[in-house]
Amino acid sequence: MSQMQQTASSDSTATAMSAELSGAWQPVCALDDIWPDMGVCALVEDRQVAIFRMQDDLLYAIDNYDPQSDANVLSRGIVGDLGGEHVVASPIYKHHYQLRTGICVEDADICLRTYPVELRDGAVWVQV
Repeated sequence: MSQMQQTASSDSTATAMSAELSGAWQPVCALDDIWPDMGVCALVEDRQVAIFRMQDDLLYAIDNYDPQSDANVLSRGIVGDLGGEHVVASPIYKHHYQLRTGICVEDADICLRTYPVELRDGAVWVQV
């Protein structure tokens, strides 16, 4: 495992949404606080951010807000794989969101904000 793992997106929509961020990095929790293939929610500068840890310790961070159900629930969704893409299924209506891009699989017009996330000396950091 490398000292730093960061999500990257080649999708221009997700990249544009991430570019709006202020650039402030915030420590969130220890990596060991997130079980593999699970998510946690963190309040980072007044934003609810859902942070997910995969089996290989790859980290993703997206909005916790699910626009389909109008609820902050995505950190409690089911993590999986659709066509080789890591996704989270909303616990309410089961819409799938790509963790890398934030795009809704069932409706590509819906895109969540993604956040850069890093592992630094065993701690998870998110940029908002």
